[in-house]
Order: sequence, then structure tokens, then C-alpha cells
Amino acid sequence: MSNREKRGKVWLAVGGVVISSEGHWLVVKKRYGGLKGKWSIPAGFVEEGETADEAAIREVKEETGLDCVVTGLIGLRTGVISNEISDNLLVFLLEPLDEMGIQHQENELYEARFMAPEALLEEKDASIMLHYLINQGDTIAKPACDGLNPGDQFKYSAYKLFF
Repeated sequence: MSNREKRGKVWLAVGGVVISSEGHWLVVKKRYGGLKGKWSIPAGFVEEGETADEAAIREVKEETGLDCVVTGLIGLRTGVISNEISDNLLVFLLEPLDEMGIQHQENELYEARFMAPEALLEEKDASIMLHYLINQGDTIAKPACDGLNPGDQFKYSAYKLFF
């Protein structure tokens, strides 16, 4: 079964906006898909048994080698592909624990690096969402509320709110 078949017709992906201490944004240049050859944020699909914020940390680590922590949820990009597939991306704000030693995932990416937002706005090969996020100015993220239990009857092994 291919990954596309496994995901079905409702996709849930995550992306990570990682901003360095100098205010530079971590961007990746994909080797495949609709963003092939374009700068975008590290992103990928949520896997079974993980929360969306955990998936964002994992995807950034897999694609760039950087360890990060989630500081909040920025927002949602949602769309429908070919009148059929619900394509949803939760965008999280992450803080890098170390800004050195980026190692991009060779089979998925051409490159990964921190870039100044002003340079990304001038970059013709930057995704429309990346331009939009940068143009928003100060990125406001909703922090996580962890440690709540909505009731044992639900049997959550993880439960977080971002409001």
C-alpha cells in the first residue's frame, strides 16, 4: 500500500516555522511534489500514534537534523485537491535548540538553510505560503495547554489544546 493510499482522501500534515536567534527562517528546497525546487517550511504528514505538534518536531528533525521545541500553533492551511482530497496543514512555530549543523535529508531535499526573511521575500522560488507568513510580520502562535484530561472514558494517551 502506497503512502497516498494509506492517507486516504483526508490528509493531515504539519509544517514548522523555525526562526533563529538572528530572525532568520529555516527553509528547505524539496526534490518532489508541487513545491519541487521551491523554498518552503519543513513539513510532512502526521503518523499514527503521534500528536500534530510531535509530528512537526519529527519532520523538522528528519528534514534538517535540527532539534526543536514547539512554542505554539500559528494556523491552518486547508484546501481540496481535484475536488476530492481534503489537504490540511497545521503550521507550528518552533524554536531551535541548536542552530548549527543543518544536515538536509538528501533523498527529499536539495537544500536546507536559514535565510533572512527579506531575502526570502525577494526569492522567486519561495512558496506563496512562505511569502504570506513573512508578510504577516510578527508571528503570533497559540501556546499548548498540556496535562488536561477530558475524561478517562476517551482513553487519550496524549491530549493537548492550542487556543
